Amino acid sequence: MPHEVIMPALGMAQDTGLIVSWFRSPGDAVKSGDALFEVETDKATMEVEAPADGYLTDVQADAGAEVPVGNVIALISDTAEDSGTLTKAAPADTPSEPPAEAPAQGTTLPEGAEVIMPALGMAQDTGLIVAWHKSPGDAVASGDMLFEVETDKSTMEVEAGHDGFVAALLAEAGEEAPVGDVIAIISTDKPGAPVQRSIAEAASPKAAAPRPARDGDAKPASADKAPAPANAAAPPEPAPGAKPRADGRILASPKARRLALEQGLDLGRLVEAGHPQPYHAEDIEVLKALPSEASQSTTAVSRRLTADLPHDGVAAFKAWASETAGLEDENALLAGLAAASLGRDSAMVAVESFGARRGYTVPAGPLGAITATDEDIVPDLILRDLRLSRITSVSLGAEDAPVLTLTPAGDGLSITLECASHHLTATEAVSLLSEFAGRMEHPLRHLL
Repeated sequence: MPHEVIMPALGMAQDTGLIVSWFRSPGDAVKSGDALFEVETDKATMEVEAPADGYLTDVQADAGAEVPVGNVIALISDTAEDSGTLTKAAPADTPSEPPAEAPAQGTTLPEGAEVIMPALGMAQDTGLIVAWHKSPGDAVASGDMLFEVETDKSTMEVEAGHDGFVAALLAEAGEEAPVGDVIAIISTDKPGAPVQRSIAEAASPKAAAPRPARDGDAKPASADKAPAPANAAAPPEPAPGAKPRADGRILASPKARRLALEQGLDLGRLVEAGHPQPYHAEDIEVLKALPSEASQSTTAVSRRLTADLPHDGVAAFKAWASETAGLEDENALLAGLAAASLGRDSAMVAVESFGARRGYTVPAGPLGAITATDEDIVPDLILRDLRLSRITSVSLGAEDAPVLTLTPAGDGLSITLECASHHLTATEAVSLLSEFAGRMEHPLRHLL
């Protein structure tokens, strides 16, 4: 089945993207992750990768064309032949007859600026709405946080992008919306009857007219948590978000995730306790107050291992990586060496250096494929670079992910691994430290 290549959203208020150039020609074989084309908006220029292995077919727009966000501009097919299932679209600035919209069962949406589901990753098809920060009818400024969206790689707060009033919310917290779909409308005038509905309601053949906003409709689930009635004849229905999601995702704001990570807390305990999602900063206090016997103790057995190296081989390797792989970012290089030592196909690595923290996505393959990502990632591994500090030894205890800390040791280097027993077995911890120490001393091992 062909895979669609869509025009991604690089900015929150972006309507179109300009195709700067194609790196592949129709009929060319491509692999997942290969750069397909370069897209430009008023804020950024970015290379877009192929979402799957196959052949580039059915190219809908040439270099220099502006294409609406979310439009399909090509397919990745099993053969090199065009499928003929797509009709070449007119450029975004060419007047054309707008397609007739199919409102849900006679409903009419308010007029105003459309807010679409952004693409946070190049192979992303949908985004999960974690929570809305505004309710229908609320006044908003362009830079106000409107909602939080989560993909399989990151969670991000999305700005309104327009000044005005929330005239319509077209998806609910906990729903997944396709990239490019309109999920909200910002009007210049205060709406008399703001709309709120779910994606499921819009898709249903029996969808009712949009209901007017009610108090608390768009508030985060953590804002109002009514206690169960004391003398109910039957068990009450669980609050929205109280049941674990079938896909295992935990809905939480970036701040809540960061606080849980910093304090070594497991958001999964809130799920087990039936606490409604999405989780926000105030829910961290609820998590801390949970009795320890309610779930597995967070003070798991810690492991601490240290390796000393006679010299640090990364400095010389950095020059080689810059010239050969175009890898200028030393933190990205360290992330690549650390991820390779985990022995996985891909990993998310957070690198802490000079008090700053940066996240990296490290796929299997060449060093040049490493990309910086959102700092609020939940990493598989944390790398703390203290080589330029006066600290020579650390014993900070286990965190939410295994931590490798680099400290100076005379003319050489000391590497300390700290982790909880449920993160790595003793054998895995020894293997990780041994592999990483070897790569730091002789980085060319990364290529073997």
